[in-house]
Amino acid sequence: MSLLNDYMQKEQMLKQLTDELQKMENDNRLKSELEFKEKLEALMKEFGKSAADVIELVDPKAASRAATGKSESTGGRRKRKLKIYKNPNTGEVVETRGGNQKTLKAWKDEYGNDTVESWLVRVEE
Repeated sequence: MSLLNDYMQKEQMLKQLTDELQKMENDNRLKSELEFKEKLEALMKEFGKSAADVIELVDPKAASRAATGKSESTGGRRKRKLKIYKNPNTGEVVETRGGNQKTLKAWKDEYGNDTVESWLVRVEE
């Protein structure tokens, strides 16, 4: 019986997808995009150009980024966020961009990681 239920469920899903596809085919925006794509492909074929050639003509920077596999950022790794902790027992404040700060590590050893993380006052970019 479960095989029959599975079949009926798949049949219902197929009907739903067919209906959605039918609606999309009647959408003028899709028709316009398909027409543009066809004309562009015909033009590329006429001039013997590939999609990569067209991209390089339209946006040379994008083509060079794609070729090297690099994004637009030139600084390497992004900068870590500044975290500011305040010890409620002593009132001492620690500002750090990493978890390897000496005072912060000492606090975590003494009070525990969860307790020290609850002392986080704010995070800045």
